[in-house]
Amino acid sequence: MNKDFIFIGVIGGSEVPEKTARLAEEVGREVARRQAVLICGGMGGVMEAACKGAVSEGGLTIGILPGESRSQANPYVRIPIVTGIGYARNVAVVKSSQAIIAIDGAYGTLTEIGYALQSGIPVIGLETWSLSKDNRADANIIPAASAKEAVDLAMNLINTR
Repeated sequence: MNKDFIFIGVIGGSEVPEKTARLAEEVGREVARRQAVLICGGMGGVMEAACKGAVSEGGLTIGILPGESRSQANPYVRIPIVTGIGYARNVAVVKSSQAIIAIDGAYGTLTEIGYALQSGIPVIGLETWSLSKDNRADANIIPAASAKEAVDLAMNLINTR
């Protein structure tokens, strides 16, 4: 990797079905294949699966942890960042990323999507939230049909900013 790292955030549920974990793992592999750094919340579910995929391809993973100990990180986080600030760490995950890929997810994921969109950071969605306002669809979450498409979209959006 060169000194000009690309940072892609991967967000999603902390407890997910196997199908979702496989999708997240493939996203992680695709991120690593493009020599981008994967940033996440460092815990289980989508975060762990994405980190596992990235590490399997020799990628670098950063986990921004909610608690007080590096030992809370999933085993595939290579750089654990301890915050001790709970869910407020979601802001750091988003703000450290140049694009976000949201996979599945509950309300914590939704807050990260909101932080990203408010900050002008592109969000690509895989089987995640959709938005509407005044009964009109909001197209700010860019849908992707596959892990490869999601990472391609993220890289293109980063490279054209």
